[in-house]
Amino acid sequence: MEKQSQVVERLRSSFRSGMTIPEQFRRTQLTRLLSMIKDNEEQILNALHKDLAKPKFEAILSEIDIVINELHHAIANFKSWMQLEYVSKNLATKLDNCFVRREPLGVVLIIGPWNYPLQLLILPMVGAIAAGNCAIIKPSEVSAATDSLMAELIPKYLSQDCYAVVRGGAEETKALLQNRFDHIFYTGSQTVARSILQAASVHLTPVTLELGGKCPCFIYGRVNIEAAARRLVWAKFFNSGQSCVAPDYVLCSPAAQEALLPALRAALEDFYGKEPQTCPDLSRIVSSRHWTRLMDLLGKSSGKVVIGGESNEEDKYIAPTVVVDVAEDDALMEEEIFGPILPILTVDSLEKGIDLINRKEKPLALYVFSDESSVVNTVLEKTSSGGFCSNDGIVHMTLPSLPFGGVGASGWGSYHGRWGFETFSHRRACMLRGWALERLNSLRYPPYSEDKLSWLRWTTSAKNSCSLM
Repeated sequence: MEKQSQVVERLRSSFRSGMTIPEQFRRTQLTRLLSMIKDNEEQILNALHKDLAKPKFEAILSEIDIVINELHHAIANFKSWMQLEYVSKNLATKLDNCFVRREPLGVVLIIGPWNYPLQLLILPMVGAIAAGNCAIIKPSEVSAATDSLMAELIPKYLSQDCYAVVRGGAEETKALLQNRFDHIFYTGSQTVARSILQAASVHLTPVTLELGGKCPCFIYGRVNIEAAARRLVWAKFFNSGQSCVAPDYVLCSPAAQEALLPALRAALEDFYGKEPQTCPDLSRIVSSRHWTRLMDLLGKSSGKVVIGGESNEEDKYIAPTVVVDVAEDDALMEEEIFGPILPILTVDSLEKGIDLINRKEKPLALYVFSDESSVVNTVLEKTSSGGFCSNDGIVHMTLPSLPFGGVGASGWGSYHGRWGFETFSHRRACMLRGWALERLNSLRYPPYSEDKLSWLRWTTSAKNSCSLM
């Protein structure tokens, strides 16, 4: 078996040979990746069910189809993304050829998480392949069935000279990070992200961090409370709350909470029945360790459980749970919940809600439910978040033409569609000069004079661009 360092060097040799550069090679690999997903849909669905008890419906929407759509988008557009980007010029560079050239970075490392173990592993890979890189893929060992399946399928469909899967846990990942990469793309927790940054700093390797945080859902002003409850329940309890863009907590007025609670009960019963544990449409917590963490958080909370709260460790089940009377310093507000527990905090004004949001780290997503455009626009303008969506949750991340990523503690960099291509590309500034206009160029040579300086400043002024000539 190859050592990790040997895998890295083998891929680096392939990259240096130039085999990933041609447009046709990239197209072939993206097409094969598309075939891998389509040919093995049932195997993928079975693996996702083993790992998280994902319902087929949710798995197809959030794992299969989102990857297929991303691949179709990339295949249709990446040739245009590869084209040279010509830039404006001034008088001094009038006869030069000036452009930005997108070039692949080299050998990149993609570390995937366990909550969407196919989507969040393959989507960045699409950008890496489209941009012409070699890539090492590290699936999460926590989602063991999907980890095993990716290690089996990727070498069957993609060039083994250019793409490799490396498996293992924390120790193997730590060893892998000691190698030099040209970019590291990590999706996961803020704690592990700090370790990634420390390892990357040794080689000054650029990183993309797709993290998370406490995504607020602010319900304020006039609102269709029944529709709001249904969309909130869907977004929060999809994948049993194990989504980095899931609404983490609700902010609303006391009156809105009073109207919201019965609507939430009705939506939950409509979606999952009176016995949610027996419902096939509700995922499970990924592991006993994660189940214990969530139950500890719930146990430490000073809030009142008004919906749900039931659990079963053997089944890794936690009922969709709603908690009220939650203070800003409650245990449920100290960290990202990442599970089916929804705390509700009350505020008595729009400004106080915005202030509470801004006191916390910038979230990966921010949701506002309101029929009043003034409310939506005020929250949009006075807050910062990786993404923003009004009157719904999660769906903004499904559009390939929108960048997906965080800001501040919720992440660095973005991807999806062209944004993924750009993440894995170096934008090389190019100026191709000839020997004409040497007399004009001589203005910059010594001996210097005030006349030369005056003429040179005029020829290089942004006001004297070629578009004006």
